[in-house]
Order: sequence, then structure tokens, then C-alpha cells
Amino acid sequence: MPFSLEKVIRPNILALTPYRCARDDYDAGILLDANENAYGPSLANNVEGDLNRYPDPYHVRVKEQIVKLRQLQSVQQLFLGVGSDEVIDLLIRICCVPGKDKILITPPTYGMYSVCAQINDVEVVKSNLNVENGAFQLRTDDIAACVKANPEIKLIFLCSPGNPTGSCLNHDSIRQVLESDYEGVVVVDEAYVDFVVGDNGSVANWIDKYPNLVVMQTLSKSFGLAGIRLGIAMANPDLIQILNNTKAPYNIGTPSAQIAYDALSADGLAKMEEYKTRLLAQRDILLKTLENFPVPGVGKIIGTNDANFLMVQIVNDQGEPCNVRADKVYKLLAETRDVVVRFRGKEYGCTGCLRITVGTEQENQTLINKLQEVLKETA
Repeated sequence: MPFSLEKVIRPNILALTPYRCARDDYDAGILLDANENAYGPSLANNVEGDLNRYPDPYHVRVKEQIVKLRQLQSVQQLFLGVGSDEVIDLLIRICCVPGKDKILITPPTYGMYSVCAQINDVEVVKSNLNVENGAFQLRTDDIAACVKANPEIKLIFLCSPGNPTGSCLNHDSIRQVLESDYEGVVVVDEAYVDFVVGDNGSVANWIDKYPNLVVMQTLSKSFGLAGIRLGIAMANPDLIQILNNTKAPYNIGTPSAQIAYDALSADGLAKMEEYKTRLLAQRDILLKTLENFPVPGVGKIIGTNDANFLMVQIVNDQGEPCNVRADKVYKLLAETRDVVVRFRGKEYGCTGCLRITVGTEQENQTLINKLQEVLKETA
């Protein structure tokens, strides 16, 4: 059946009159409308940009660069958030009535979906991934059953490549969810999509076909700009307009927008591709080293390794994934070797796992050396 925003978006949000200021209509000339400091910013050194002025509410210049990069139709299909986390929170706020509506997640998955849901008093329904042999793929029949049993589910969050799984979801399974009888919004989180090798990458160009699809991306990973906190949502213009109506008036600061614009320029994209190539090469080297590790204690590298990290099993003397040993290795690496990875053993299907981000050549070699030492200590 046709997707209807009226069935998904909270009525008070649909009726919302967004905040407007004079700058929405007039942004040039002597600007005496917004109670800014006309003498400029109180900084010891000059920096680029009119920091005494409120930023552009929509940053069209940045969006035009993203339209080119992701081959979209228009800037009306784009929303910029303070990281993907703001996008997640806004989507829950505009779709879910607190104490009534629900979201669906597919563990193991990114933790902020549940955190944002709890903050907004929204229940979380879980449809665990198929984790057999590290597959980490959707169980579409189970998702359909969850939706049927919980008609209050307004949002389905799918992470591809997954965090912490590092695995791309099969595109046919995503399409199956989108083409089911589900009447809510399907969110595909593609934070790591630029690290995917092959043709199982982004579904961003699907937004023209599926009006209930939101694709999230970020400049934090492949672009190396985690510090500017800039997330991206791509969706049909009507849904994007609701996000714009609901966000804080000036959510993205001028310095962040300028850095993003530079990163999305031809020179910036070339630099991103250079670094990405180097990271992918290091991923392959690290993968092969861990698969043939010289010291006992490293088990399987699970998942399909489509991101800039690996999920590594730490095993006991019987060769079984072991949370106790994995946690000891994690703590010893951080506390005695100055190497910080992430213990993920408590996540569904990730028993005994450490998530290891791919570092530079030197960082990876240090990791390998220190991991050998720590495994010997915990044998």
C-alpha cells in the first residue's frame, strides 16, 4: 500500500510551525536582525568565517557537494545533523509518541538506537540477526512477524555495514523489508559504506523509489572528520522538510560546515580516496596477520569485514570464544600497553570478540606486537 507520512509522523509534528527568522528571507546587507555582536568574535587570532553571525540554517553549499558525490536529485533530499546521532534522535522524536510507539532494531547493532529510544520513552523491539557462522544478516521473516505483532513500530533501524559486525546487509533482504506491508519508516545506517569493496554498498539511490526509506551517512569515518560532528540523512523531500522543521534553527556551526565543504571538494575527495585506499590495504594486512597469528588465542575473524575495523574472537585453551579472556586481553592492552580496542563480547552473537579499528601501519604493528605479549600473559 502507498506510504503515508500522516500515518507515521506524530500529529503535533505535522502541525508544527517551524522557527523562522528574518535571515530566512534576507541574508545580505547590514544585518541588525539577530542580536549578534557587530564588532566580531572575541578571538585572539582571526579565523575564517563570520563567526559573530549565526550560521546558515540549511548549508545549501555543503548539500550541493553531497548531491554530486552521492548522485542524488536535489538538495531537498538532504538533511544535515550534528552527527548521525542527531538524525536518529530526531527520527524517533518525529515518528514515535512517547510511551506508546516502538522502534525495531536488529542486534548486534549500533547502541545509540536503543539509547535514543529510551531517552524518548520509546520501546525497543529486537529482531536478532542471523549470526550463524558470523553471517550477521537479516531474518526477514522474523522482522515481518515482529511488525505484525507490534503495529506500534514506527521505525526500523538497519545498520549496513553493521557496527559492531562490519558486515553489509544483503540488498535483497533490505528491499524485502521495504516492499513488505510495513507502513513505517526504514532507516539504513551507512556510516561505513565507503569502505565497502564491490557492488553491495550504498542504497542511497533507492530513495527515489521508496518514500519510506531514510539513508544515513556521516563524515566521521571515511572522511576522517569525527571531530566536526556532521551526519547526513537522505530521504524523500517531504520527510526531509519535517526534519528541517523540527531541528534546532542553527544546528550545524559555521566552522563545521566550512570544513565539510572543503572535504567534499575535488581536492578533499582525492585525499579521502587516498586515505581510504591505505586503510583498506592495512585492513587486508591486519586480517591476514590475525588469521595466521603466531601466538595461540586468536580465533575467527567474523563477519564480512566491510568496514574500517575487524571483529576478532579471543579463544580459550579449548579453542572456544571466551569472554573472560577477551575482557582480560582488552584491559591489559589498554592499561599496560597503551593500546585501546573495544570489548564486544556481551553483544548478541559476539562472544569473546574484540572490535579492532584499522590503524596506520605503525599502529597496527604495535597492536600485533602487544597482542602477542598479552595473549602469552593470559594463557
